[in-house]
Amino acid sequence: MAKFEKLVTLFFFLVIPNIVQVNANFIKSMRIEWGAQNALLWDDHLQLSLDKITGSGARTKIPFLFGNIESRIKLVPDNSAGTVISYYLSSEGNQRDEIDFEFLGNVSGQPYIIHTNIYTQGSGNREQQFYPWFDPTNDFHNYTIHWNPTEIVFYIDSIPIRVYRNYERDGIAYPNKQGMRVYTSIWNGDNWATNGGLVKIDWNYAPFTAKFNHFRARACKWLGDVSINQCALNIAENWWTSPIYKQLSYAQMGQLNWVRDNHMIYDYCHDTNRYNGQMPPECYKAQF
Repeated sequence: MAKFEKLVTLFFFLVIPNIVQVNANFIKSMRIEWGAQNALLWDDHLQLSLDKITGSGARTKIPFLFGNIESRIKLVPDNSAGTVISYYLSSEGNQRDEIDFEFLGNVSGQPYIIHTNIYTQGSGNREQQFYPWFDPTNDFHNYTIHWNPTEIVFYIDSIPIRVYRNYERDGIAYPNKQGMRVYTSIWNGDNWATNGGLVKIDWNYAPFTAKFNHFRARACKWLGDVSINQCALNIAENWWTSPIYKQLSYAQMGQLNWVRDNHMIYDYCHDTNRYNGQMPPECYKAQF
């Protein structure tokens, strides 16, 4: 059986090469989706701005299934209250899957909120939020979404901040059957983003500009349902070297616990009032 699986894997690599796309960058991989007058795309750089007329956004030309998606981002400085910078994976339709990084601006001198969420089959409400342990407006920092068949891991500068495991065997939905594009955007979220919408955007500080560079998508190209088999075979055959399949080391587990203990400000699995004590089933499962 093992020999047969190796032959099948080899067949897929020969018939459909480049299953894994390595070192894709902004100019090769993305296109401006909206607000073109406020967006610049060149080489391995992307700049998105928000003014009183519109924000702006971009997305990858193709969707992916599983992968290591990273970009370096420099957030809006000074008074960014009410602005939202999004960097996420999403499929299409009402039953979409989605894996989110969102950066919620704040008034000058107050920290950004790093907002994460996961949607499966159109259902979200899996938020975790963090204060950064650095100033994300002074320089670029690496934000990575690592998505494989067993877990999703959010990283900042190679430090894991969140893990979401696959418990499909227990009837808990997991995003593993829909290809997802990478999206980036900046937009007006002052109806909810800062103190629940109490603090509005101060347009005297506009335009608000976010900068991105070093986009890398080491990921399986989504080619329809057959991609599930291709990726699964590739991972099963090469799990020890695949950039799509890697587990946290002992040191990384320590980093994850440090972030959760010192910088997490909200976890939906601790919000008993929100769910009237009937917590989502994954909250009873080990996530790391």
